[in-house]
Amino acid sequence: MASLLKRFTPLLASAVLGLSASACLADDSAMTVETEKADLKVTRITDGLKNPWGLTFLPNGDMLVTERAGQMRVVTPAGEKGPALKGLPEIASRGQGGLLDVALDPDFSENRWVYFSFSEPGKDGKTSTAVARGKLLADAMDQLSEVEVIFSQKPKVNSNGHFGSRLVFRDDGTLFITMGDRQQDFEDNYPQELDSHIGTVARINPDGSVPEDNPFVDTKGALPEIWSYGHRNVQGADLHPQTRELWTGEHGPQGGDEINITLAGNNYGWPIITYGEQYGGGEIGTGTHKEGMEQPVHYWVPSIANCGMTFYTGDQFPQWKGNLLVTSLKFQLVSRLELDGEKVTHEERFFDESIGKRLRDIVQGPDGNLYLLTDDSNGAIIKVEPAK
Repeated sequence: MASLLKRFTPLLASAVLGLSASACLADDSAMTVETEKADLKVTRITDGLKNPWGLTFLPNGDMLVTERAGQMRVVTPAGEKGPALKGLPEIASRGQGGLLDVALDPDFSENRWVYFSFSEPGKDGKTSTAVARGKLLADAMDQLSEVEVIFSQKPKVNSNGHFGSRLVFRDDGTLFITMGDRQQDFEDNYPQELDSHIGTVARINPDGSVPEDNPFVDTKGALPEIWSYGHRNVQGADLHPQTRELWTGEHGPQGGDEINITLAGNNYGWPIITYGEQYGGGEIGTGTHKEGMEQPVHYWVPSIANCGMTFYTGDQFPQWKGNLLVTSLKFQLVSRLELDGEKVTHEERFFDESIGKRLRDIVQGPDGNLYLLTDDSNGAIIKVEPAK
């Protein structure tokens, strides 16, 4: 515990800089950014993280952050990084794989369970998306104990891409796991097959068992963990603040990134329908619509490479309440989507000329501010708050 709480010299100054055409957070510690409805103070809290992927807040306000290279560590609000936690399972950290998302058990204060997704190695170089949990004990915060793998995607395949991997707890305590198509050939059609987890969203109990009301529990030949299918690569997920339904963000091919309301038993079409095309041109599937396959709430052409997403519910930006905030890897921005029910009525994009880094995740903190992860080998945590 003492080693974790040792304070490090702050990495960055705190001066607020006005944004100019050449200003970039990659060069400056903090700056102001004007948006349609709010002026933002943007501060780099810490850097030196190896491709950070997921972030969640501990009850004391510290952050638990994953690095794709295979480390998980605690970072204080001041940006002081603790040691990499010991006790993690073997992780295949190559390509898009590695240590990915992280989430706390809804009863974390009592049971101390931390859940994390990762690329799990298998025989002959094959990998799969997997989920494990371990206890982060208050008197040993430099390690996870009682670590156990509770879910492993079937089948393992020879691919280092499209792991999906967002983790979201439902209000009933069950856990959603988003996955990808693992970059398998279109003709294999895995995302349309219920005997495979590839291209699906799964739902499990916290111990890895299957909820009795999952949609395919009684379907012969179907894997009972499957909640929905026909997905390409789901790397964003959150519960709608009013309906409490799962909304997901999905990478399309060349064009056709999607936001979906991801309901039990639904088929989201990949690779039969899509608003995208082959890289370099060429049709995929049969078009954009097909009976029995769901349409997205919103899609982007060209692709923005949407990744982390969160519904804003805090008080720091009251003018954004109920908006969906989505990060972009390709254009290095945040897309703010205004909603009328289930319809997107307006999009605003910001940060594309300021932060200057691929944005992997966005999380609302307990203080109501927003926290971003940049996706690079010198990855940073960035705090977004109202400009005073």
